[in-house]
Amino acid sequence: MTELKRTPLPLPDGFDPKKERLLLHSCCAPCSGEVMEAIHASGVEYAVFFYNPNIHPAKEYEIRKEENIRFAEKHNVPFIDADYDTDNWFARAKGMEFEPERGIRCTMCFDMRFERTALYAHEHNYSMISSSLGISRWKDMQQINDCGHRAAAHYSGLTYWDYNWRKLGGSQRMIEISKREQFYQQEYCGCVYSLRDTNRHRREQGRERIQIGVQYYG
Repeated sequence: MTELKRTPLPLPDGFDPKKERLLLHSCCAPCSGEVMEAIHASGVEYAVFFYNPNIHPAKEYEIRKEENIRFAEKHNVPFIDADYDTDNWFARAKGMEFEPERGIRCTMCFDMRFERTALYAHEHNYSMISSSLGISRWKDMQQINDCGHRAAAHYSGLTYWDYNWRKLGGSQRMIEISKREQFYQQEYCGCVYSLRDTNRHRREQGRERIQIGVQYYG
């Protein structure tokens, strides 16, 4: 494995990295790069679980996924490509089309993704789950952690690791790694409603609409 330079993290009480495994839900490569390096430096065996049916359009979804696969393969980290069941996501989002970011639509979206992550972890003998979602300063970490704990609580022996990935320079390293790896730089959260609202804001500022597949770090 390529050497990943990162200070080890304090692991949750009771978690034995010699016997147990972590399933990391990843939303994208820029958010998960620092998290993956931190987990590796901490001696934890883990796999990346990519389940993000909220991402729209399909072109954006494929780019984000392939960037995540590229980074995982570079460091020999198992990558689990889950369903892109967009119909299910839109069904659950019905009636929430005009809810604001960090509102109940986002709670639904986090719940949906964590529920699938927890189910896979339960079925494949992972004892802990976590997510890279919380490293973004645009997200409500308490909202994310509540969803993670709620999903893990359905299964005996499964816990959610609610470590604050922004701490100890994590947010800055996220940007540094993204530039180093020249990751694709997505310009909105992911869903069609986020894309709509972001483009509306850009128009109000006299800026051009988002162009899918164009912007990269570095």
